[in-house]
Amino acid sequence: MTYIIEGSTGPWEIVVGLEVHCQVVSNSKLFSGASTKFGNDANSNVSLVDAAMPGMLPVINAECVRQAVKTGLGLKAQINKESVFSRKNYFYADLPQGYQISQFDKPIVGKGTIILDMPDGTTKSVGIERLHLEQDAGKSMHDQDPKYSHIDLNRSGVALMEIVSDPDIRHPEEAGAYLTKLRAIVRYLGTCDGNMNEGSMRCDANVSVRRPGEPFGTRCEIKNVNSIRFVMQAIEIEAKRQVEVLEAGGEIIQQTRLFDQRLGETRAMRSKEMAHDYRYFPDPDLLPLVFDDAFIAEIEKTLPELPDEKKARFINENGLSAYDAGVLVAEKEKADYYEIVAKGRDGKLAANWVITNLFGALNKAEVGIAESPVTAENLGKLIDLISNDTISGRIAKDVFEIMIETGGDPEKIVEEKGLKQITDTGAIETAIDEVIAANPDKVQEIRDGKDRMLGWFVGQVMKSTGGKANPGMVNKLLRDKILG
Repeated sequence: MTYIIEGSTGPWEIVVGLEVHCQVVSNSKLFSGASTKFGNDANSNVSLVDAAMPGMLPVINAECVRQAVKTGLGLKAQINKESVFSRKNYFYADLPQGYQISQFDKPIVGKGTIILDMPDGTTKSVGIERLHLEQDAGKSMHDQDPKYSHIDLNRSGVALMEIVSDPDIRHPEEAGAYLTKLRAIVRYLGTCDGNMNEGSMRCDANVSVRRPGEPFGTRCEIKNVNSIRFVMQAIEIEAKRQVEVLEAGGEIIQQTRLFDQRLGETRAMRSKEMAHDYRYFPDPDLLPLVFDDAFIAEIEKTLPELPDEKKARFINENGLSAYDAGVLVAEKEKADYYEIVAKGRDGKLAANWVITNLFGALNKAEVGIAESPVTAENLGKLIDLISNDTISGRIAKDVFEIMIETGGDPEKIVEEKGLKQITDTGAIETAIDEVIAANPDKVQEIRDGKDRMLGWFVGQVMKSTGGKANPGMVNKLLRDKILG
């Protein structure tokens, strides 16, 4: 995919790299035993370590290490058996230590790759530069008091995986596809819940522009964008801003910016004269993190089937198109739902009902797959009723509407409402005879060679039987009676 901004002086290309902060799924924080449960009262998930009380020493949480390695394996990335925690020095009111414990030049995970499935059917490879572990800061709250800011340290010390991409993204849609795929991978792995609304997945976008083929330009970092849609918008808006500055004869200043979705603009937050101005140095309270091949192999055994592998299986075993398979594996819950529906049934028919009918209904109702009133088991039953000719495809759609409204069992709905398909030849013939008798002119048209009129007769018979006649039988009997 190409994305070119046509400026007044010619075309410009965008260059984007993403830094995604994923909160590690763990019961306690990276260096303390305090809870990580979201939604607890302010400052209730705080240990003495998190509050930076004098003499309190950090102790590494082994589960967070396992989750980081598991994520690295899921990203097909290099696992570094020795990594180092450093102090990243800066001042925020919600950072009581005056530094963040992070990893700098020796991260736990190195180079990897994510394959993106684009809407136009193409694929794109985006490199992963690194994944490192670090602790989160607290939260400053400015709306609690007219005079003072309040500090909530519940998030202070929560384990984050910062996943840094290479500057391989050239289109806002590629950024959206990257985040969608990354979120799917960590959710499949169970290492991050990917909930951007709760802040457990946050994105910083590094954006620059250049003339096609020229060296990279100066980048600006857009901080803490909390939805995939907003990330795509922010990239587009920031890139156009940079083009306007450059075409007016100005220069881009490397800085951190915020995206205001209400005003549709980015605003300067602070300048960044140097890429790394934080005075990193190894944390003297933490030894280098070292593990062996056996530790990695143990974690590798726990890896689930990931989106790319599941997609390939759906294509090969169920005969799905690459597009349909991609839609189904985009979220683990959707893939799991489909697998239940498709088990022992026609994979293509199951996919059609899940994607077209179910997802369409859920989107209309603005609910997710977890809140679906139609269970996977019941949708499977509905498909069985179609496959064994109990009901027609048209009647099935009516039954499905009732299932969406009531969450009911399709077998009971069909029984109670008398919707079983008519397969009795005699009953169908009676309906056909009545339609033929009422339309002798149209019968003659068919006999004169207008075969398309048969479709009209099929429609009339189906109408007269309330849609319950077997369409195949209707078609065959009509041909026999009219054409002999």
